[in-house]
Amino acid sequence: MGIGIGILLLVIGLILLFAIKEFPQSVQDVVDPATVGWILVIAGVLALVLGLVMNNQRSRTTHVEERREL
Repeated sequence: MGIGIGILLLVIGLILLFAIKEFPQSVQDVVDPATVGWILVIAGVLALVLGLVMNNQRSRTTHVEERREL
């Protein structure tokens, strides 16, 4: 799930940065869309890296099953 959210944030951030050229004036008065785009890109990359690290740790975990005779 972390990898998917990271990719989603990254794509939305890149769309805000490069694909949309004109924003409504009401949006630009409140926030700068380029700044929001960079924040989403950074958050997406961070979520992607953390998701990959967590999956790597999960794959190296071993489980030991102990059976006891009664």
